[in-house]
Amino acid sequence: MKLGSGLQRAQAFLIVATALYRASHLMVGLVAVVQHHRHRPVSWAVLAAAVACSVLVYGTARARGWFNGRTVWADVLVTGCALPFAAYLWGGAHEAPAIAWVMVLGGSSSAPAAVVLDRAQAVLAVALVAVTHALGYSLVGAAMAVTAGHLNSVVSSAVLGWVFWWYLRRQGTLLDTANEKAKEAEAQRARYAERIVHHRALHDTVLATLTAIAGGGVDANSEQVRSRCAREAAYLRRLIQQSADADAYPEAGAALEEAVRAAECLGLSVSAQYGEVPSVPPEVAAEVAAAVTEALNNVLRHAGTGRAYLTATGRDGRLVVTVVDRGKGFDPELVAGGLGLRSSVHERMRGIGGAAEVESVPGEGARVELSWPA
Repeated sequence: MKLGSGLQRAQAFLIVATALYRASHLMVGLVAVVQHHRHRPVSWAVLAAAVACSVLVYGTARARGWFNGRTVWADVLVTGCALPFAAYLWGGAHEAPAIAWVMVLGGSSSAPAAVVLDRAQAVLAVALVAVTHALGYSLVGAAMAVTAGHLNSVVSSAVLGWVFWWYLRRQGTLLDTANEKAKEAEAQRARYAERIVHHRALHDTVLATLTAIAGGGVDANSEQVRSRCAREAAYLRRLIQQSADADAYPEAGAALEEAVRAAECLGLSVSAQYGEVPSVPPEVAAEVAAAVTEALNNVLRHAGTGRAYLTATGRDGRLVVTVVDRGKGFDPELVAGGLGLRSSVHERMRGIGGAAEVESVPGEGARVELSWPA
């Protein structure tokens, strides 16, 4: 069972604690049978039934992550109520010392019942065990002190189990709340850092261009200024488009945008679309952005076109980035050994546990898809 939230950890701890409690009672039963009832098959059968119930209750709890109410009720009715009468009727346990081990073993069923069942059912289950054991001790003529002491043990086990579960559940919930607050605080810090990055970029690009034009120091109609304005307008459009989604994923969004802007500075026009980009570790975002940079550089150097199209989104929990151009294309078999594709794209993605897929046909452009994880 994987340990996740604080509540899940509390549940796992209580399963182990009550299982050890039951194991100690099973050991008492084993010692008693070996020493005093080894020649009585019914005693062995009673012990085997208790072991089977224990495996059912705790095996199911271990597999599911928490107890199952039906198996707990089965344990109460069999281990807590039926086995003492079986030992008395068919196992020859007609004296208090002879039946005590069965009573002790059955009493341990009250702990998981108090933990798992709702209040009314828990009270009923503990009452059934207590009444059964009181009747069993009366049948063998046990002293009142013995009966009272055992009933106190049954009730105390239930109360202690409930108190432990209440405390652990409360602490687990508090831990989960604290973790959620810490995650939200970290997300806010990341969003603030992302805003600072965009503010600096706007200051160094759009604001600088507008200031230069307003000051009259440059010819607003020149090809160089118009080209720069077009690139920065595209940047503003992407910034507005991704603000609702990518702002929550600053590592991937900022890294990809930096790759796009670097390509635009070299003269490539990039139409970028950002969907619901999943959150990825910073090192993964950096490597994916580097692979994107190489893919865009290949468009610049080899595609014979001045435009590329980039999309970034989440698909089945994975980050998927696609770079497409409508240039002259190529035969992937002939260029598969090229340094750019092999080292800067394929090997880079494999190094972070991702994958790269390149599709192209001469005369029909190219498509590079990067995915993480693979």
